[in-house]
Amino acid sequence: MYYKSTRDADVKVSSAQAIAQGISKDGGLFVPSEIPSVSFDELKAMGSMSYRERAKLVFAKFLTDFTEAEISHCVDNAYTTKAFDSDDIAQLNKLFDGGFMLELWHGPTCAFKDMALQILPYLLTTSTRKLNSDKKVVILVATSGDTGKAALEGFKDVEGTSILVFYPADGVSAMQKKQMTTQEGNNVGVCAIDGNFDDAQNGVKAIFTSEEIARKLEANGMMFSSANSINWGRLAPQIIYYVSSYAQLVADGEIELGDKINIVVPTGNFGNILAGYYAKHMGVPVNKLICASNANNVLTDFLKTGIYDKNRDFHTTISPSMDILISSNLERLLYILSDENTELVNDWFGKLAKDGKYEVTEDVKQKLFEEFSAGFCNDTQTKSTIKEIYDKYGYVCDTHTAVAVKVYLDYKASTGDDTKTIIASTASPYKFSGSVLSALGKNTESSEFELVDKLHELSGLPVPSSLAQLKDKEVRFKDVIEKASMADYVYSVLGI
Repeated sequence: MYYKSTRDADVKVSSAQAIAQGISKDGGLFVPSEIPSVSFDELKAMGSMSYRERAKLVFAKFLTDFTEAEISHCVDNAYTTKAFDSDDIAQLNKLFDGGFMLELWHGPTCAFKDMALQILPYLLTTSTRKLNSDKKVVILVATSGDTGKAALEGFKDVEGTSILVFYPADGVSAMQKKQMTTQEGNNVGVCAIDGNFDDAQNGVKAIFTSEEIARKLEANGMMFSSANSINWGRLAPQIIYYVSSYAQLVADGEIELGDKINIVVPTGNFGNILAGYYAKHMGVPVNKLICASNANNVLTDFLKTGIYDKNRDFHTTISPSMDILISSNLERLLYILSDENTELVNDWFGKLAKDGKYEVTEDVKQKLFEEFSAGFCNDTQTKSTIKEIYDKYGYVCDTHTAVAVKVYLDYKASTGDDTKTIIASTASPYKFSGSVLSALGKNTESSEFELVDKLHELSGLPVPSSLAQLKDKEVRFKDVIEKASMADYVYSVLGI
């Protein structure tokens, strides 16, 4: 197994190189040379395995240059009961007949990003050792709220690394901001930008692909890598929980081996649902991948028309981690669906950069329509769904998960499809206490941590200790910069 670039057919690197580098020098994303298979026998055998054992099996298929001992080192150190408050790591809860909530937020920062970002530091440091690199690895992150904190927590005080996170000043929840700006660690940095997530993401990509900046880091014994989902080391761990969930449903007798399932994912950057696509094409029986968007519904429109057009109003919503108009991981999917046509990929994403719009070929459109369904909802509908789910089932979900539930219910009503369905639940409701309480008709004129207490009284859900401890933590990072100043800010933080 080796890794190719979506924009240059001549690129061929190991998984260690792909993870250490983060993004190809041509600006493309690394993709595996093939999608490995998982057999029905393996899926059945996984039913009696722990999450860690399942992870090792899947990783071994993608990281073929890693030894068994190296994979075990990464997995065993990442997926611990000390880091995750559920023995299952990724916990399945049956919400209603045929509908299962895949709770991916039982990690240290209470968001699904922990599933990948607890293991990425181990994958990255193992990769650099395998490449005999003694350079300091500088992790740059653009975040819409959850990735930033999960990356900071994963990389804090990891030897040989430094991490700097950029987030939109007015584009994250109060709890997400508090999580990031109080981050502990001697190798961490956090900075707000005067712009939205797309501005932060574009700025980070520009820094990554600048030859001048790369030379300056090289001269100072440093190299960039990424903790965003443009890094294959972020995407690979996400595939595991879909494979694992299918195996668990079979083991629990909820489905028969070979039965198809649907997967519903609230998504902005397309990484989480792309992981479901990879799981499907490994051999997990999946009927439909259902993409759920908020009012920033650029993905919904694309998956229904084949036209990607970011030239639209940007909405700041109560599901801020999905407030994105440029979905980076879509490039990986289009590379696959175009039969690895790097010329087409360069043309499409060149048009996106220049005109903010592109249209894929009829062949690619048909493949999209066969694989995916899509829908969206606004904040009012998100809130009504939170209340509906609470009133019917006594279950409290966050604002992103509610988007997925609403889109799924709409899909089921319009299609009559009663295929058993996994709904990716991507964050703890405590990260968005004010919006959740407002949806439930409660007064929200209180401080953030008073709202947490109110939600606890209402739901009975234990308050994650990592969030409760934030109350008295001192804010360390207060900088806000213009988006054009990101490179200079990186230089100043690194002292070069």
